Amino acid sequence: MCSIKHHRSANHRNLRHLFSTATATAITSPSPHRLSDPLLVDKAHTILKRYPIQQLNSLSSHFTSQTASHLLIKTQFDQTLTLKFLNWAHNHTFFDAEPKCVALHILTRFKLYKTAQSLAEDLVSKYSDPAVGSSSIFECLKSTYHLCNSSSAVFDLLVKSYSNLNMIDKALLTINLSKSSGFVPGVLSFNSVLDAIFRSKESVAKAEELYGEMIRSHVSPNVYSFNILIRGFCRDGKLEKALGFFNEMERTGCSPNVVTFNTLVDAYCKVGKIDEAFKLFELMAQRELRPNLITYNAVINGLCRLGRMKDTKRVVEEMESKGLVPDKVTYNTLVNGYCMEGNVHQALVLHSEMVQKGVTPNVITYTALINSMCRAGNLNRAMDFMDQMRVRGLHPNEITYTTFVDGFSKQGFLVEAYGVLKEMTECGFSPSVVTYNSIINGYCMLGRMDGALGVVRDMEVKGLTPDVVSYSTLLTGFCRNLDLDKAFQLKQEMINKGIVLDVITYSSLIQGLCEQRRLNEACELFQEMLSSGLPPDEFTYTTLINGFCIEGNVKKALHLHDEMIKKGFLPDVVSYSVLINGLSKQARSREAKQLLFRLLYEGSVPLDVTYDILMGHCSNSEFKSVVALIKSFCMKGLMKEADEVFQSMIKKSWKPDEAAYNVIIHGHCRGGNVSKALGLYKEMVDSGFVPNTVSVIALIRALFDEGMNEELGQVIQNVLRSCRLNDAEIAKVLVEINHKEGNMDVVFNVLTEMAKDGLLPNSGKPVVSG
Repeated sequence: MCSIKHHRSANHRNLRHLFSTATATAITSPSPHRLSDPLLVDKAHTILKRYPIQQLNSLSSHFTSQTASHLLIKTQFDQTLTLKFLNWAHNHTFFDAEPKCVALHILTRFKLYKTAQSLAEDLVSKYSDPAVGSSSIFECLKSTYHLCNSSSAVFDLLVKSYSNLNMIDKALLTINLSKSSGFVPGVLSFNSVLDAIFRSKESVAKAEELYGEMIRSHVSPNVYSFNILIRGFCRDGKLEKALGFFNEMERTGCSPNVVTFNTLVDAYCKVGKIDEAFKLFELMAQRELRPNLITYNAVINGLCRLGRMKDTKRVVEEMESKGLVPDKVTYNTLVNGYCMEGNVHQALVLHSEMVQKGVTPNVITYTALINSMCRAGNLNRAMDFMDQMRVRGLHPNEITYTTFVDGFSKQGFLVEAYGVLKEMTECGFSPSVVTYNSIINGYCMLGRMDGALGVVRDMEVKGLTPDVVSYSTLLTGFCRNLDLDKAFQLKQEMINKGIVLDVITYSSLIQGLCEQRRLNEACELFQEMLSSGLPPDEFTYTTLINGFCIEGNVKKALHLHDEMIKKGFLPDVVSYSVLINGLSKQARSREAKQLLFRLLYEGSVPLDVTYDILMGHCSNSEFKSVVALIKSFCMKGLMKEADEVFQSMIKKSWKPDEAAYNVIIHGHCRGGNVSKALGLYKEMVDSGFVPNTVSVIALIRALFDEGMNEELGQVIQNVLRSCRLNDAEIAKVLVEINHKEGNMDVVFNVLTEMAKDGLLPNSGKPVVSG
């Protein structure tokens, strides 16, 4: 017993010396009236056991760091007394580093890890001064280790505390001190530092080094170790490295859990590798792991990013069949996906559905809807959503405001755009370069170039640096105004400021030169673009092709066309892409290609073109180009040719999609063949597609003009049935009443407004869940 007392006394003397310069309050010598330490400890212990804790207040002036440590050691096997004392002592100045270290040992032994963690973080944050250092705290814990019958878990706790506070170097030092002192750092220590490295965005190489050290220290990584590594490398964009750790995990016999798979599924989806994500889904089933809501939301997000909105229906149905209920993330992802696709009606249906199911829309939901309305030019409807947002007590964020600034600017309402900008700053948001770029674009569209330049100067005054978009927008504006001198001055200014020119910059200048018949200069600029390592896009090629054709140099135009295809770009609708691309897969004879170019530049259609043969040489990946060809024929009123291409699709066993149907129905309505349009409409509906608003209103108007009242009534009823939004009820009644009374002008106006407001389905297959 005496040796133990001596050991304790020696330890406490060492601890007092160790922290005498580090603690916030110096330990002073006892006053003549202060109780001796053993008596004070005994008296405090009696009060803790028998009396209300407040009675300790009478002794607080006598307490020192040493007293608190002695009392904790005396009560260390009684959890209730220990916690009672800690609750009383934690705000007193005597409760400094020494008693805190003692308390950490005791709390860790009691497995009160949450309380211990909080105390440890308080300790390392208050004594983070370099004069104290992690080694001092470590030595304090080490010195009291045997007094408290402790375990090495207390050092893991210390490492975790440093890690949580991003003191990574001190965490690593503590690991090394533990090892050199004969303590074995646990997997918790390594996991917490690994997590901190990724969280603080330090070099991922540091995480790899630590993993290597972990293996060399014979500490076996667990599922949490691998999950931290996989998540960290995925977030850093190093998916292959993350997959390497997944394979390492399998090799070492550590079973991945749902979190592991969720991380990889999400990473695959974010880089567009949705098929790989689905393979992981299958692997989860093989391992008898059930995907959770996070898994499904990641896949839905991946599909939305790729524009595969039809496929989201199957995923949502599967999710619901397994008892998982779509949450705010699910709905927000789908609403945003449909908005990006331009299917505002379906986005509104989902918005209505989430409200009915008690899932409250948030700022993200409304910002997606507002953005879609602004892009459609329907600012009134966008403002309605802003009002709904505010009624729900939601506040616009920076993206919401920027969306409105962009929407108003694009329509030339600069006064309103500046009004939004003013409100944005008053609400504490700083307009970004993106926000100002929208206003620059608004000025340029109005041809007010001085105003646009003024915005750039204003940005610079406010400390914002105009980016390549700012300058490219200005440059395009000058080109549009035929002021190429100013445009080239801006190009030089960009170079002087170190701003790298992009494709839009070059393409705008090339277009400006082509429009002024300065083709040689355009070609020189094209070569400069190639020399700088910047690949041209479809717009660049189309601009030059058009320029050469206008000059009558079809040979050069064909050369550029071939080069365009070789680089993976399909010519657009104007170039009758499918016919040109189909021929290029055959002999690619000059005569055939020149003949096809005459389709564009002379408007003539050769009688000997066999469309189904040409179509047979086009792969499934060119399906969109087939629709583009149909559209181009319809635009020129060549409906016989459009029908032949449409039939060729069917012969090739390509099922026409909603885009093909909409284009050809609209074409026949414009061409006056209403019966043909109506037949295609019925075929489309029978195939499960919903016609878009443009084609259906064109069909209604054509049926009315032809006096086909019975068919007209059927189409109108189909349209109204397809609309399932409560917001549309008044409009539906107006359509029905005016149709019965023969007021078709009102019917057209109401249907057009419904379409603008997103109240009518905008093509596709119905995909409403529930």
